[in-house]
Amino acid sequence: MATDQVLTGSAPAGESGVGAQAAEAAEAAEPKRAQISRLPSLTGLRFLAALAVFAHHAFLPIPPLRLLADDRTEFRLFRWFDQAGGLGVSFFFVLSGFVLTWSARDNDTTTGFWRRRFVKIYPNYVVAWVLAMVLFASDYTSTRIAVANLFMVQVWVPKYFTNFSVDSPSWSLGVEAVFYLSFPLLLAVFRRIDARHLKYWIIGAIAAVWATPAVAYAAFPKTPLVPSGQDLSVSAYWFSYVLPPVRMVDFALGILVALAVKHGRWRNIGMIPSFVLLAGGYWLTYHVPYLYGQRAAMIIPIALLIAAAATADIEGRFSLFRNRTMVWLGEISFAFYLLHYIALSWLRKQLGTEMYSTTQGIAMLVGAAVGTVVLSWLLYRLVEAPLVRRFSRPRRAARTEVVA
Repeated sequence: MATDQVLTGSAPAGESGVGAQAAEAAEAAEPKRAQISRLPSLTGLRFLAALAVFAHHAFLPIPPLRLLADDRTEFRLFRWFDQAGGLGVSFFFVLSGFVLTWSARDNDTTTGFWRRRFVKIYPNYVVAWVLAMVLFASDYTSTRIAVANLFMVQVWVPKYFTNFSVDSPSWSLGVEAVFYLSFPLLLAVFRRIDARHLKYWIIGAIAAVWATPAVAYAAFPKTPLVPSGQDLSVSAYWFSYVLPPVRMVDFALGILVALAVKHGRWRNIGMIPSFVLLAGGYWLTYHVPYLYGQRAAMIIPIALLIAAAATADIEGRFSLFRNRTMVWLGEISFAFYLLHYIALSWLRKQLGTEMYSTTQGIAMLVGAAVGTVVLSWLLYRLVEAPLVRRFSRPRRAARTEVVA
């Protein structure tokens, strides 16, 4: 399928797509707009992305996490899930741009947006930071690095053991914080783009994602190497995968795709073809240099899948990810993302140095996943949800409701 067809919505008659009719539905009366702004299929997909990151960490062959005694099985599983973390994180970054754009309020203020994001993200982040420090991270983390993590600035230096310290997955929240600070300006700028030209901006963003590893490999020193066994320097890895301004392109792509869908300038190929293409992109990660596999090989299918899931909700089409269970899992997925590495590390610490058969190890990992779901629900129920309800609305509106 030609790229122009995908981006312009020029689908043949009778084929599914988000054209002018879907765009009108998306911009209908306010009650209906509020109803579809949640896009529950995207909420359900969030958990699959978090689960991909869990799988990546579960099979990392490093002493703080490894459970399997059989080297051959361990490294085969590691190979299978090596790029699952990159897939999950890239999905989250594009999804953030899409969802924030889709649900943006015309009468919102910058400070109101920032307040809602802070209340949604930071309390959970602090709880996870405290748990990680108390349970294991304080054994080997300096005060300076711990404080850098607490204030979400660990991503700004090209140091592997600083970027992925305390609660390792939390580095991506340091990147997301930059996205949130930039979003009001980015949205204002991108809304000025002629809808007919959005396709060129989207193509440009995708090209930038593909160009990033090329720059990293060409411009950065070849040593020192990352400790994961890849023939890859720490600085090249940091620039291509961690540095917030570079990862901003993923976020911007999500904003642009959301605008294209809203304006009827996106050709929807459907969720099943999008999943097939995503599987193909993941297969491609085995056949390209490592940094290309982390983002570039999967970026187009990720964008297609997010748009397809949103379209399914807009048009009321069947979706496996809109059911109550998947939406619930999606709602707790942020907590799951923050807590899963803590659960895996604590489990390994409690077990000492003993290694286990493949069957035993897999059973423990399944148990860790289930236990993390329970803990995530508690964190969502006791911290995230009540704080969001209490502080995310404007104070004036909250006072008016009390008086009424």
